[in-house]
Amino acid sequence: MMRKIIKIDEEKCNGCGLCVNACVEGAIELVDGKAKLVSEEYCDGLGNCLPVCPTGAIEIIEADVKPFNEKAVKERIEKTKSKREFSCMCPGSQERIIEKKEAAAPSEAKPSVQEVQDSSELINWPVQLALVNPYAKFFEGSHLLIAADCVAYAYASFHKEFMKGKVTIIGCPKLDDIEYYYEKILEIIQNHEIKSITVVKMEVPCCTGIANIVKKAMLQAQKIVPYSEVTITTEGGIKE
Repeated sequence: MMRKIIKIDEEKCNGCGLCVNACVEGAIELVDGKAKLVSEEYCDGLGNCLPVCPTGAIEIIEADVKPFNEKAVKERIEKTKSKREFSCMCPGSQERIIEKKEAAAPSEAKPSVQEVQDSSELINWPVQLALVNPYAKFFEGSHLLIAADCVAYAYASFHKEFMKGKVTIIGCPKLDDIEYYYEKILEIIQNHEIKSITVVKMEVPCCTGIANIVKKAMLQAQKIVPYSEVTITTEGGIKE
C-alpha cells in the first residue's frame, strides 16, 4: 500500500543514535554505526525521529510498503523494553566502569604537571541521563549522584566533594525531556539496590525539577533510600 514512511540517508547519518531513542515504536536501530529502519511494519510515518537528527539524514517519503502493524510494534516493545535497545546505541553510550588507581605515596622529587593536576573522580560511563542504560551494572549497590548539567561548571570542587565514590548521572531539567528522565530514574531505583542518592542542583528555579523527579520516583518505586540535596549558587558557592 502507498503510505508515508521514513527514509534514512546513510551518507548523512553520523551514528549518533538520537533517532533510536526518539522512535517510540522501536523501528530504528544502529547497525555498523548507521541508523537503519528495522522493518516497514514498525514505522508509523509520523516522523518523531526527524527533529532530533542533527545531520538531516531522515526524511518522510511516500512509498509502496507494508502497512503499519500496531500489534507487531507492541510485541517488539514488550520484548525489548528491559533493555530499551541500548545495545544498539552508538559506541559513546556503551556501559563502562572506570577503575581508579590508588594514589602513589608522596615523593621528595618534584612532581610533574600531570601529578599536580586534580584527578577525575568519574567511575562510570556514560553520565548523560539521555544515554545511560537504567539496567547498567554499575548502578547495583551504588551511591548515586544526580546532578544538573551546570553544577560542574559553577562549582570548582565538584569532582572532589561530590563525585568521589559515587555513580554520576547528569541532565538539564529545563532543556531536556524531564518526564523521560523521571522514567529513567524510576527504572534505576526499581531495579537496583541503591545505597544513597545525592542531588546537586543550581539555585535557579527551573533546576528544582531534577530534585522533584527523584523524590517522585522514590515514592512511586516505594523505595525510600538515604537522600540529600545540595544547591549551588550562580556565584559558585553552596547555598545554605
